Amino acid sequence: MSKPIIGFIGLGLMGGNMVENLQKRGFEVIVMDLNQDAVDAVLARGNASQAKSPKELAEKSDIVQLCLTTSAVVEKIVYSEDGILAGIKEGSVLIDFGTSIPASTQKIGAALAEKGAGMIDAPLGRTPAHAKDGLLNIMAAGDKATFDKYESMLKEQGENVFYLGKLGAGHTTKLINNFMGMTTVTAMSQAFAAAELAGVDRAQLYDIMSSGPSNSPFMKFCKNYAVDGVSDLGFSINNANKDLGYFVQMVSDLGSRSLVAEGTSTCLQAAVDAGMGNGNVPEIFDYFVKLKK
Repeated sequence: MSKPIIGFIGLGLMGGNMVENLQKRGFEVIVMDLNQDAVDAVLARGNASQAKSPKELAEKSDIVQLCLTTSAVVEKIVYSEDGILAGIKEGSVLIDFGTSIPASTQKIGAALAEKGAGMIDAPLGRTPAHAKDGLLNIMAAGDKATFDKYESMLKEQGENVFYLGKLGAGHTTKLINNFMGMTTVTAMSQAFAAAELAGVDRAQLYDIMSSGPSNSPFMKFCKNYAVDGVSDLGFSINNANKDLGYFVQMVSDLGSRSLVAEGTSTCLQAAVDAGMGNGNVPEIFDYFVKLKK
C-alpha cells in the first residue's frame, strides 16, 4: 500500500526536522516556507517538491500539515484566495502542529468540514532533536473517526500520541501546560533576582528551595542561568509571551479571566519590549534585576 503524500508548511527548526523524519521514513513531501534555504535542504534529500501556494500544496497532498508560529499566520494560509481551504481535497485532513488559539482552530475545522475535509490539532512536546527521530509527544484532538484514521500517521512523527477529545482540546492542553511552565519559570527567575537585589547568595537560595516541594526541572533551568550563567531551557521569551497571550485569550473566550496569566504575560511582554525576546525564558532574571520602581 503506497504512503500518503504529505504537504508540509513551516520548515523552522521543529518543522524542518519533522519533514526530515518523514523523508527518512519514505514519505513523499511537498513543502512551503518563506526560507528558501530550508526548502532547498528538503529538496536535496529527494522525493520532495516545492509548492507555489498553499492551494497548490493542498490540491496535490493527501495530508496537509502545518508547523507555524501564530494563529494569525495559520488563518492567513488557510483562508487566503490561494489558501488551503481553496485547494484541500474531500476526504483529506489538515493537521496543525503549532500552538494556536482553540477558538480559531474550531472555526477552521468547521470551514474544512464544509469542504468534506477533517482537522486535527496536534501541538507538540519535546525538542527538535526528537522531531528528527519521530519521537515527539503529540497532543492530538478532533473528531474521533478522523483521529482513528490518521493515528498511524501521527505515530510516524511521535513516540507518544495522546488523544484529548474534541477539536481544540490539543491546543487548549498545550496552552495550559505552557501557562503553568512559563509562569513557574518567570516566578522562579523573579525569586533569584530578589535574592540578588537583597544580597542573598543565589546558590544557597537554590539549595534551600530545591530541598523542598518547590524543586522541579524548571527550577534547575532557572538556577542554571541565574547562578551558573548557562541558558539551556531552549524556549524563547518571545514564544512564551505569545503562548501566555493566547492563554489569556482562551480563558476570556471561556467567559473567565486569569489574573495569574495576565501578570506573567505583563512580565514577558515587558522583557520583549526591552529587547530580550530572543533570549531563553530564564534570562528574564536579567530584566528583573535591572527593573526599577
